[in-house]
Amino acid sequence: MTWRLRFDSLAARLIASAAVWTMLGLIVGGFLLSGVFSASLQSEFDARLKFDLDGMIAAAEPDPTGGVSLQGRFTDPRFERIYSGWYWQIIPDVLPSKNDSDHDDVQISRSLWDKTIHQTDKGAQGRLTWGHGTGPENQHVRFVSRHVAFPIAATAAPGDSRGYTFLVAGDMSEVDKEVAHFDRMLSWSFALLALGLIGAIFLQVRIGLQPLRKLSLRLADIRNGKARRLVGKFPAEIAPLASELNSLIGHSEEVVGRARTHVSNLAHALKTPLSVLTGEASAAPGPLGETVERQVETMRRHVDHYLTRARAAGALDVIGTRTPVKPVLDDLARVLRRIHAEKDVIINVDCPRALIFRGEKQDLEEMAGNLMDNACKWAVARMAVSARAEAGGRLVLAVGDDGPGLTEEERAKVGARGERLDESVPGSGLGLAIVRDIAKLYGGGLELGDSALGGLEARLTLPAIE
Repeated sequence: MTWRLRFDSLAARLIASAAVWTMLGLIVGGFLLSGVFSASLQSEFDARLKFDLDGMIAAAEPDPTGGVSLQGRFTDPRFERIYSGWYWQIIPDVLPSKNDSDHDDVQISRSLWDKTIHQTDKGAQGRLTWGHGTGPENQHVRFVSRHVAFPIAATAAPGDSRGYTFLVAGDMSEVDKEVAHFDRMLSWSFALLALGLIGAIFLQVRIGLQPLRKLSLRLADIRNGKARRLVGKFPAEIAPLASELNSLIGHSEEVVGRARTHVSNLAHALKTPLSVLTGEASAAPGPLGETVERQVETMRRHVDHYLTRARAAGALDVIGTRTPVKPVLDDLARVLRRIHAEKDVIINVDCPRALIFRGEKQDLEEMAGNLMDNACKWAVARMAVSARAEAGGRLVLAVGDDGPGLTEEERAKVGARGERLDESVPGSGLGLAIVRDIAKLYGGGLELGDSALGGLEARLTLPAIE
């Protein structure tokens, strides 16, 4: 029995629900980790920009006319390499006494060459202004700037000063590349983690539900007749269920046992009065005696018929019944050879030793015995019995003889309502009817056909244990 995952099973529900929550957790966790990493890089990048801005302002040297100079005081290789991604510029305020052309007197780093930073957005945070812009070659840059006023010593008026905006910018592509690389690594890592977790969930569910599978196998063994009780150790959650099932099976056997006892008692209670009536009728010859004898015989036949059906129906309620077929057929053949010794009928039995009937031994003896006895009565010299297993957990028992056989019309009549075709042959005439009734109770059937020996063949289909 292989373990398969069905979409309507408890295992599928557990795995699906755990997998969904696992995937949601990993996706949310991935976004959070990516956001934290991106914010950390952004904070580190901003700290570097602020550090460079503070260094540039500290290195600025004012001159008597209010100008500023960084020459020889703020040197960093990043700002010397053209279009390196790191830039600075100093933008002077326009004095009211000067022309607007003074605004073009902007000092820039060597890395900008002949370009300037074009600001696209900005926002003030205290004395600093943060924002984004476009640098050389359409680089996406982030900048920080600060306005600083320097006094003009060359003027006579006290308090004269001129303001400058110091700006440092850095290319954001470095941060974007690191974030993209981290996201790729995070995606692959979380994908592998998800597969590992789902695999672990699958194994956990399979191992966790193994006791239920074990319980199912044990119940199948009981149904197929391989066991009579649930045996083995079960977890604390399953043990009460196994105990209750064993109690239920025991109770069923007890009820069926009492029913069989009552059926047997009834059979014995009826046979004695019927025997008395038969004896009295035989002792009083005449029409009345003959009538009583015929009616008593009819009563005996019907009592045997319906008691057999009741016993067979009760046997079906017992779980786990199993009967080896070959020993039953061999015993029946041995008994019938003695009963029909005067006919010297050759009885051949062909049955594999491993063939098992899923039912009561008494029922198999009743069915096979009736068929074999009937074949011996009509056989001329030979009778053959064969049994074999078929697909779908069925067995076929075939009993044939070399007798005269039956026509299609006779086959339709025989066994129906106890009708007999030949009164000269001993028997009640209910044998085939009883066989057919018991077979139906087991979900099988009886068919009549032509035998390879030349006579009649009865084919009985019954459940088997595979």
